[in-house]
Amino acid sequence: MSEVRQIERRLGFVPSLASAGAIVVCLFGQLGAIGLVGPDEPRYAWIARAMAQTGDWVTPRLYGQPWFEKPILYYWAAAVGFLLHLPSEWAARLPSACAALAAAVAIGWLARKHYGGDAISLSSPWILAPLLFSTSVAAVGFARAATPDMLFSASITWAMVSAACVLRCGGALRAADAVPSGRKSDSWSLAFFGASLGLAVLAKGPAGVVLAGGSVGLWALASKQWRKALRLAHAIAIASFCVVALPWYVACEIRNPDFLRVFLWQQNFERYLTPVFQHRQPFWFFGPIILLALVPWTAFLWPATQEGLRLWREKTWSNSSGLFFACWTVFPMVFFSFSKSKLPGYVLPAIPPLALLCSQGAIRADTRSRRSSAALGWSLAVTWALIAGAGLFAIRRLFGGHEGANDVSSHFAVMPVSTLAGAAMAVLIMAAAAFYNRLTIAISVCALCLAANVEIANLRLLPILDSFFSARPHAELMRNDLHPERIFTYRLRREWNYGLAFYFRRELPEWSANDPRPALVLTTPDGLAQIKLLGRFRGTLDETQTGLVYVPIEPAPATR
Repeated sequence: MSEVRQIERRLGFVPSLASAGAIVVCLFGQLGAIGLVGPDEPRYAWIARAMAQTGDWVTPRLYGQPWFEKPILYYWAAAVGFLLHLPSEWAARLPSACAALAAAVAIGWLARKHYGGDAISLSSPWILAPLLFSTSVAAVGFARAATPDMLFSASITWAMVSAACVLRCGGALRAADAVPSGRKSDSWSLAFFGASLGLAVLAKGPAGVVLAGGSVGLWALASKQWRKALRLAHAIAIASFCVVALPWYVACEIRNPDFLRVFLWQQNFERYLTPVFQHRQPFWFFGPIILLALVPWTAFLWPATQEGLRLWREKTWSNSSGLFFACWTVFPMVFFSFSKSKLPGYVLPAIPPLALLCSQGAIRADTRSRRSSAALGWSLAVTWALIAGAGLFAIRRLFGGHEGANDVSSHFAVMPVSTLAGAAMAVLIMAAAAFYNRLTIAISVCALCLAANVEIANLRLLPILDSFFSARPHAELMRNDLHPERIFTYRLRREWNYGLAFYFRRELPEWSANDPRPALVLTTPDGLAQIKLLGRFRGTLDETQTGLVYVPIEPAPATR
């Protein structure tokens, strides 16, 4: 057995290299596989593109009008991509992918400082924590979204990493490397803490200060170390925060005297205190969201919980770094649970510390108990079997009832069989690794399978979904239309209107039945049925298809 362990140590970097490849694929692979979707992606991308084209780096503008729903950081980052002439989807999504990588690096660095481990192996928290975060459903989804959420989460992550460094230097947190308190180390950490909070405020507003301050305050309340927590309110931190965050807010208010009222009151306080934006959810909404966000690593919450209970029983939790990470996890969930508007992305800042806690809990369970290690390995095998089955079921349900189902079936003629075979092989390998108590092998196989399926979806599935959920193929189809001024929309949902406007580079007007001239109208099957009732189209079009319907409008009959 000792020889087997020696071989594992020598080859420990192999799973780590494979994990690094999985991280790159999950965060950066094929960012343009599908066009911009939903109401937010094309809207934010329009603002960033307009900023790059006009050179106005102060006022966000949507269709030429000031738009103060979000601050400036995402628009600046995406505008750089447009200036570099990247494809629209890459320019819009690359900031989120880079931010996810930055968050992964942050928790890896934090894990090394507080949990130690120099080995380049999945048995080291500083390697495992970034892997768990980067390959979780939350990171994969938001790293590929053209929204400010991941930039905000990464900024909060680096702020809390800096806060942990300040507390560690002051002796408030136990750490693997005993760093004595020092003026130089404190100064740099405080400056970085303030600057990171400034970036968070530039990404989504005052919620950055609330989440970081609330998490530290919760830790101080639990550990009774208020004096050490107040060190974070040092003049260096405040100065660096002001240098990063205030110039844009001041400049934008000077140019737009209504900015602070609209942004702070309507987009922040009203969003939190009232259901004005119609995102009502029950108080417990974020509980299931967290469980889904961590897939396929949700089972790792159990050893993390056990580790916390162990510290509680041993009464060694008050200066434990795990308590700080737990408060960082819990506060965003509790804070936004009281909000009248709830969206899944609100608790994204809680995922990095949760991945860190899960990695440490899993490693300790692996080293302390063969039974716990085997249970975690089996949980990954079962989880992956469920994921594969749910994915195949979703594909069949998604494409089973529309006109393009035959085309989709031809594209996926071999995919269900090959996917099932690959999933079965992965489950068998993970089950064998669990049986022989090789948790790191099961983890690396699960991560590689996730990356492989992300890439399969990018290359095979998303290009087919493109025309059903994105306006990009529709704009490309009509790029050479001889009468672009006669293209209209009719009764479309706002995500289609925003998407078409972005790819057509102009707002498409709503068609009116009072317009007597011929036109081409983009609508839904319901809109087509209404147009037929108006007598402006008498042809035959499929009213059961998904996505947009192209309706050639006939001239209105002449009246006598």
